[in-house]
Amino acid sequence: MNSRKELLITSFGLFSLFFGAGNLLLPPLLGYNAGENWFWVAIGFMVTAVVIPIIGILAHARLQGTLYDFGKKVSPQFSLIYCILIYVIAVAIPSPRTAAATHEIAIFPIFGSDPLWTSAIYFALVLVFVLNRSKILGFIGKFLTPLIVIMLLLVIGIGLFSSEMLTSASQFDTPIAKGVLEGYQTFDAIGAVVVGAVIIISINFRNKGSFEEKKTLIAKSGWIAGFGLFIIYAGLISVGAYYGSEININDELSSDMQRANLLRKISIASLGGFGNTVLSILISLACFTTAVGIIAGTADYFKGLLENSQLVYIVTAIIASVFGIIVGQLDFNSIIIVAVPVLLFIYPITIVLILLNVLPQRFSTPLVFRAVVIVTFIFSIPDVVGFISPSEGLKRITEYIPLTQFSLGWVLPALVACLGIGLLNPKANNQLYED
Repeated sequence: MNSRKELLITSFGLFSLFFGAGNLLLPPLLGYNAGENWFWVAIGFMVTAVVIPIIGILAHARLQGTLYDFGKKVSPQFSLIYCILIYVIAVAIPSPRTAAATHEIAIFPIFGSDPLWTSAIYFALVLVFVLNRSKILGFIGKFLTPLIVIMLLLVIGIGLFSSEMLTSASQFDTPIAKGVLEGYQTFDAIGAVVVGAVIIISINFRNKGSFEEKKTLIAKSGWIAGFGLFIIYAGLISVGAYYGSEININDELSSDMQRANLLRKISIASLGGFGNTVLSILISLACFTTAVGIIAGTADYFKGLLENSQLVYIVTAIIASVFGIIVGQLDFNSIIIVAVPVLLFIYPITIVLILLNVLPQRFSTPLVFRAVVIVTFIFSIPDVVGFISPSEGLKRITEYIPLTQFSLGWVLPALVACLGIGLLNPKANNQLYED
């Protein structure tokens, strides 16, 4: 085994499974609206779109199991429900969203076709790749990802050098908090726990090395993929900010069209008429690889849940693809709006599970897991309710919870629960862990 080649293929494959529709469309508009504060909004964005996902891959390297292992210390019942929720959400939102983005940016402007045809052909191809999953990582890592990275660097590099490097006034009062919440929409933390399992299974198909060798390979791949995400996100946010004084998107009908048209105009400004072609190919490849990773991960989970049945894998992949065709006909912005309350609920729980699974065992006992997850769940409820049905009564209650105004009211209570139980009562925790 060529360890360097294996590392590069795994890193590229992981990066490509992460990098999808939201990863391309969200950062430029975020930078455009942040203007002079683009650096601070980028810092917040990196927390939830880069740092947490990297830690998620490190947790996978340590566990080398499935998504079920992330929550089993809370309880087997909780972990089962959490896994089903995560995979249903992944199939219902980020996977169809990749088809919607591909249609709106790469297909409709050229062919003017119906979204049903795009999503049908798109998910038929996704299904072909998923059913040949042993070849997924190698093909994506060797061919698709290098092409995606080269195109992205061309758009960012030429875009930065060809812009006037002037920024407009920021539209955000709290750019860091805005960046953190916008990072939710990339689904990268959820992607870390879903596609991390895909990476492990794909590695096991090709690599018969020891547990420690695989742990090192997965961890290094996570760092490399994370560094790649950092460079691309920072580049896209800065390009969006520096073109803020040159490109007008305020006359677009929706924020969805703003995202698509801003990225298109930046591509044309940096690469000329060839920019539209580059953008179409880039969007299609980035979205496609993410959809493949999500559906393969979902099929893997239900296959393992039901006696390792290959038939279950095939049926799950088909159902997920059909669902993708149906939901993929919606426009990108509609899917984002639907996703917000779901993310405000599931993202905090996912983040704390990722963080707890990389802590030393003495500080990540079942008691700590249960306390932190319960506290996170309780303090996430006001954020969800406040988004769906805001009221003055709820506002008066939540004004006493720090960071609630940023939809981050769960952060400090979860930290207090972790420190209070994990640090102040380590003997009881160790005993519970040993039992």
